[in-house]
Amino acid sequence: MLKPIPDCLAQKLKIIFVGYNPSIRSGETGHHFANPNNRFWNILYRAGLTPHKYKPEEDCALLQLGYGLTNIVPRPTQAAADITGAEYQKGKQDLYRKISFYQPRVVCFVGKGVYEKYSGWRNIAWGRQEPQVVPGVIDFVAPSSSGLVRMKMDDVVSIYRGLKDFI
Repeated sequence: MLKPIPDCLAQKLKIIFVGYNPSIRSGETGHHFANPNNRFWNILYRAGLTPHKYKPEEDCALLQLGYGLTNIVPRPTQAAADITGAEYQKGKQDLYRKISFYQPRVVCFVGKGVYEKYSGWRNIAWGRQEPQVVPGVIDFVAPSSSGLVRMKMDDVVSIYRGLKDFI
């Protein structure tokens, strides 16, 4: 069984990015968004959020930019569909505690489904969400960076670019 990968978190970050859970590749390497088909690092760079395209091995270097990384469920799986309801329920509670403790300016949920599992809300639009789940912390929903997402890359990047309005 693969171990969960460590969070990259610190107090008062600009943004914490929250994924569903680590991929098998991330579990093998110990780094966030390590699946070569995942577009996370390219999206951040193209959206102007990072000065260069980071590699998964540089995941915790994002802390220097004021960005953190975590997941709603820590267990690596082949697909998000492999996550159990009990894991989501525990993950929701753990994530709420992390956000309350670390108090970032923005929490960016990497996928509508992640935010739905966290908030319990449906019919969510991209971007800022109202009301916030944790008072004083902006909730922002962006498309999943998975290579399975069928949105045009330019459209995905445009949504992530909206994060700049809050940092």
